[in-house]
Amino acid sequence: MYTFNYAEGATLISVWLVWVIVLAALFLFNEFSRRSKVGAFICFIILPAVLSVLWFTVLKDRTYTDWFHIAKVYSATAGCIGFWFIRHYEKKDKETGKVLWRLSEKKLALVFPPLILAVNILEAVIRDFQIGRLGLMKEVFDGEILMSGPWNYMNGIAGILNIITITGWFGIIIRKETEKDKSRDMLWPDMMWFWIIAYDLWNYAYTYNCLPGHSWYCGLALLLAPTICAFTIGKGAWLQHRAHTLAIWCMFAQTFPQFQDQGRFKVMSTYNPKIYFTVSFLALLANIIVFIYMIYKVVKTKRNPYLGELYVDSPRYKKIKELGEPSILDVKASI
Repeated sequence: MYTFNYAEGATLISVWLVWVIVLAALFLFNEFSRRSKVGAFICFIILPAVLSVLWFTVLKDRTYTDWFHIAKVYSATAGCIGFWFIRHYEKKDKETGKVLWRLSEKKLALVFPPLILAVNILEAVIRDFQIGRLGLMKEVFDGEILMSGPWNYMNGIAGILNIITITGWFGIIIRKETEKDKSRDMLWPDMMWFWIIAYDLWNYAYTYNCLPGHSWYCGLALLLAPTICAFTIGKGAWLQHRAHTLAIWCMFAQTFPQFQDQGRFKVMSTYNPKIYFTVSFLALLANIIVFIYMIYKVVKTKRNPYLGELYVDSPRYKKIKELGEPSILDVKASI
């Protein structure tokens, strides 16, 4: 699938070591930004503001300037900022200090996470279709050596199905604070493990199709970091982890594009059509299965997957739901 840059002095061990360092760094940055309110403010408001000045001034001749990279870094950062407000913004009574309402309990605010997720997927779907339509045969386009084929259309369809199967839009809750975890993670109980796996397969196929010179890092490491966190110490908050790691990586890649594009740690695709086809076929198959299962659950339960929650009978759903803090209405009702 990949060819390492042995001509520049790379070794199998050194490339894997750098990959592990990237994975660990993304995981640790996510821990810093999710566990610290101030840390997240620094990472996703102050840092991108400073870097934006550099990208369009002193680094303008080195950084990525195509529409997709620019859209990706700012849409990912916008998602992180929106999630930060949803997690932390609340209105308190000035005299008593009691919480009157939280942004996380406003339906209009809860539209934002699934919407920004869908927009990010759609950006990649458009890119896949664009590359497929160009009919490239290992040709340079926007700084990448690309090869068009049916895999682009297959994966574009997989991405559309991935958007359709985003359920439980208004079921997002905030993790209650405990002695061990004060992160106030943005939990999404209805986002099941099989949807996350289908997303990872689709997104990996997208990077392999459209960013073949980057997918070793932004396909494998960048996808694994939030997924590992979501199934271990940060259960139920995959979207938040994904947004944080994606934004951090995009900012790094915009600032240091030579890390992926030049030198010994550059990793390229083998440009084997069979591999391209297989990767996209698996992504499409996984998303078809998730789509069929969603339809089955809708028919069986008669639940609206977008206005309500669909997988409420799942043990994982119940476990994540228990981690959430009680709503203001629940607290008032118990008094």
